[in-house]
Amino acid sequence: MDRPQTYDFAIMSVTLPESVDAWRMVSARRSFKGALPIAAMRRLSEALAGTEGEARFELDFGRDEFDNAYLDVRVEAPLAVICQRSLEPFVLPVNVDTRLGLIRFEREEAALPPGSEPLLIAEDGKLALADVIEDELLLALPLIPVNPDSTLPDDVVPPSPEEDSVEGRSDNPFAILRELKK
Repeated sequence: MDRPQTYDFAIMSVTLPESVDAWRMVSARRSFKGALPIAAMRRLSEALAGTEGEARFELDFGRDEFDNAYLDVRVEAPLAVICQRSLEPFVLPVNVDTRLGLIRFEREEAALPPGSEPLLIAEDGKLALADVIEDELLLALPLIPVNPDSTLPDDVVPPSPEEDSVEGRSDNPFAILRELKK
């Protein structure tokens, strides 16, 4: 089996191509490997608390045993987000490992194997690789980021069961009803 041709942009210090012909990349079984600054991803940057760091990626084009074209996407990135529990920024390590099934028409989606996400390719075959990386990172962001090391502030912590019990309260709202029942 032929090894795919790999371009390591971190070693070659070459920028990621703005766009590639997806079908040529599949035919040639091309691979790309490198790093993309988080600050260069405009849409992702808007969802973050900071844009320091870079996303390390590996992109592999190919065909599976059923001749379906695919793009394997692996991305690791430290993303600065706001913890929704403590409202403090923290770095969330995000790892993406997904297979995108490349399709020309929406009707081809049904033929994709389970576990493949469809990626509709433009009529001209052009695919912006940086946009694919950014899209996958956006999809990997949690809706409600929570730092696992955070705790609720003291003024937000709910009372303990002893403090919350009805008998333990001196200002029981039903005390008046109890008096009326007598």
